[in-house]
Amino acid sequence: MTHFSTLALASAIAVAAGFGAAQAQTDITVAIQLEPPHLDPTSAAAQAIDSVVYSNIFEGLTRIMGDGSVVPGLAESWEISDDGLVYTFKLRDGVTFHDGTTMDAEDVKFSLDRARAEDSVNAQKALFDAIAEVEVVDPTTVRVTLSEPNGLLLFNLAWGDAVIVAPETIETIKTSPVGTGAFKFTNWVQGDKIEIEKNPDYWGTPAALDKATFKFISDPTAAFAAMMAEDLDVYVNFPAPENLPQFEADPRFQVLKGTSEGETILGINNKQPPFDDIRVREAVAHAIDRQAIIDGAMFGYGTPIGTHFAPHHPAYVDRTGISAYDPEKSRALLAEAGFADGFETTLHLPPPSYARRGGEIIASQLAQVGITAEIVNVEWAQWLETVFRGKNFGLTIVSHTEPMDIGIYARPDYYFQYDNAAFQDLMATLNRTTDPDERTELLGQAQTVIAEDYVNAYLFQLAWPTVAKAGVQGLWTNAPTAAIDLTGVSWAN
Repeated sequence: MTHFSTLALASAIAVAAGFGAAQAQTDITVAIQLEPPHLDPTSAAAQAIDSVVYSNIFEGLTRIMGDGSVVPGLAESWEISDDGLVYTFKLRDGVTFHDGTTMDAEDVKFSLDRARAEDSVNAQKALFDAIAEVEVVDPTTVRVTLSEPNGLLLFNLAWGDAVIVAPETIETIKTSPVGTGAFKFTNWVQGDKIEIEKNPDYWGTPAALDKATFKFISDPTAAFAAMMAEDLDVYVNFPAPENLPQFEADPRFQVLKGTSEGETILGINNKQPPFDDIRVREAVAHAIDRQAIIDGAMFGYGTPIGTHFAPHHPAYVDRTGISAYDPEKSRALLAEAGFADGFETTLHLPPPSYARRGGEIIASQLAQVGITAEIVNVEWAQWLETVFRGKNFGLTIVSHTEPMDIGIYARPDYYFQYDNAAFQDLMATLNRTTDPDERTELLGQAQTVIAEDYVNAYLFQLAWPTVAKAGVQGLWTNAPTAAIDLTGVSWAN
């Protein structure tokens, strides 16, 4: 048996207290661009849900930290059988949900079985494909048996889609979430804010903050004005990068320049003509000048990518050359595919500034090779309904912020509808592989396959700039998952 011993998750946060000491601030207002459609991370693809609830309200058996590492969460330790098929998780004792009920092995079984059920609406249901059975051994022990080894299981269980929920609160989870985290949900004013407060009965190190408010400000100009007026304490993933130098020069603020897991792509509907022809997809890719988009829409913030993989990952391979900017080649490919005079399509743009600003530039670039892209601005809920679920689109721009999610290309029903049996076999082999070197080799192959198939036009890795008041400490610089983890955040004295 391979045994993983307990790792402490918390770091001590000292709050000054003593005669004459000023009272430390214990509340914080954090702005984000998108409002969540609801607050159940186990039944929607919207990253805005995890932004609010991950680690703050809901927790999983394992947990992703700010440096990208995966550490114990509600499971304090685990054992793995020699054949890699059986994981026995030891749960932390004395953990309660925010409603006071006990979190135990029955809740873990319910959560995992619900996520992998035939009728599951979990947006990342594939994370649980390898799980054959979940058994309750005793109130603090859960046995998970796999149908085949899965080298990513502990990582998969750290996703927001795998958090532990209580069956008693499922009916109201979308509007009144009840978790085990360091904060409790208190209020949601639709279109304005979500409020959470410190959980006094938290099993781990208590939060330093007594209260946190998430505000939704989508307009870059309004975001700048609110931050400069000090109506906000923090804006995570600030939407107006052109203003960052002004904040850097202002002693009232700090600017954290991080990176994210966000592969920003021009998504292509692979089953909609003419994009079912690889020559047309390749033509689209060669029509795109990545650096012009990074400079024009993101003011230089962003790293060009040529495949669906984060450049900061050790297994990344640079495949930008496969789809280098070459409008002449693009026109030739279109002519070869029977579209010498071009064609018309739609370009669905959700609210983030990278999409709206980038979309204008991409539409202009496509027009130069004869592709007329009608811009369709949609709200996030419309994008989920029309593009993600309905697959009723030609092109779209979106940043995939889920970590290590190249496996989505093995799902033919995913919104860009790429169906390659060889790639699916490659991903199945990767899932069964536990040797790190072998996994790196397989991941390199996978990146090359989707780049050469021109599944999508790969644009850039989303930068993650955060603007905060100078006294805020403990914020994540990078975004290894789509979370704004406030459990270690405090104010300096």
